[in-house]
Amino acid sequence: MSDNSFVGRVCAPAGASVGKHEAVSFPNGNPQDCIQILKNNSSKFVGLDPNDLKSVHDTLRSIDETPNYSKIGGALAFAVTIASMESASKSINEPLFRILSNEKQFKYIQEAGGTVNASTSFDSTNYYEKLPSNHLELALWLESDRMGFFIPALDQVKLDNQKEVVSNERLQRYDNQPYGLAWETIITNFFPNNHPYSWPTIGFMDDIKSYTLDDVFHFFKSYYSPSNATLVIVGDFEIDKAKDLIEKYFSEIKSSNINHLPSSKSFKLNENIFIQKKEKVQLDRIYFVWATGKVYSDVDASIDILSDILAGSKTARLNEKLVHKLEIAQDVSAFQISGKYGGALLISATAKPGIKPEKLKSEIFKEIENLISNGINEKELLKSKNGIKSQFIYSLQNIDMLADQLNHYNFYLNEPNSFSFDLNRYSSATTKSISKIADEYLSEKYLELRISPKE
Repeated sequence: MSDNSFVGRVCAPAGASVGKHEAVSFPNGNPQDCIQILKNNSSKFVGLDPNDLKSVHDTLRSIDETPNYSKIGGALAFAVTIASMESASKSINEPLFRILSNEKQFKYIQEAGGTVNASTSFDSTNYYEKLPSNHLELALWLESDRMGFFIPALDQVKLDNQKEVVSNERLQRYDNQPYGLAWETIITNFFPNNHPYSWPTIGFMDDIKSYTLDDVFHFFKSYYSPSNATLVIVGDFEIDKAKDLIEKYFSEIKSSNINHLPSSKSFKLNENIFIQKKEKVQLDRIYFVWATGKVYSDVDASIDILSDILAGSKTARLNEKLVHKLEIAQDVSAFQISGKYGGALLISATAKPGIKPEKLKSEIFKEIENLISNGINEKELLKSKNGIKSQFIYSLQNIDMLADQLNHYNFYLNEPNSFSFDLNRYSSATTKSISKIADEYLSEKYLELRISPKE
């Protein structure tokens, strides 16, 4: 297997060719800018070596029989992703994000038989197109128009319209939803002041209403630049032709100097934080949050496994105990968020009618103490690893997810070819390492949020 294959240990099912990725500099000559291109001439799924999957669920045996690249007119569909536009601004990206995801772009893509999507996170903004490969030029034209020629098209009417859209979305998804403001309450109290994760990506309502054209212009010029973006193309296309089209549509776009990116040191809470809120809800819910590490840090994968063992499935420890055995909780969840500037492990539980939050807290911490004192067994560790691996591998059957994952790795690791590295982080975890991580992090100070029904 050559070094330029799709990932380190890859194979294609019988009759399929192995995809390759190539990194080239952006056409404006800035060495920081990057284009990731994955070429695949086969309608078969390209995945990890089956020898690496022996411990994964038997259902994975169908992985080489069910390709998910949609064929349109004899050519594979492909995905174009422009992503990783890192920002430090307090959520002004959301209304701008809505403006840039405009109806005309949807119309062009849909008429070509494709789909379009976008997302925002603490660290980056992502735009996606998936459409027949003969429409590659259309996707590149639309993305270059978004990045390079947006400012002259924006006026006060369009901005006001999108501010109203974002305001209404905030009301529907957060302010008027049961427990809808829990996440905002957590991050604004958990992360230090001015930490880039200490405000919601959608923005506070007062900020959304106050954005001006100058605010949006400044933000756009600061962050929507080739020097702050990565372009990924995945699917069936001619690489040289793709490079020519990228040169054609992106070479005129000037890069801005991104010299004000956020920075944040690792932090721990100095004392427990307790927050009590009464809202229009039917049942008590309790949240616990501990500080963890940055994404892809040495402890990142182990904390993912730890959260999965605690409450990642119906038979996980807290679910088994609180929901099924004691019948004191409606639901329990645990997960980690981790990014460039920090992370957090969150456990939440919704009480059954008549159950006090103190009872939930007591049982949750008893189980945490049990895990720290007595460790985990090989069976639950293997189950967690298999579940994480199977979800990851199945996700790569979708061509748009494949493009997104390449971009994700390039953004966080500066190496798009990190599939094997990513999976190996979980494979290397042991029962001892998970117990050690639990003791190290779950013994620290934490934030506790209780949301109770209004009387």
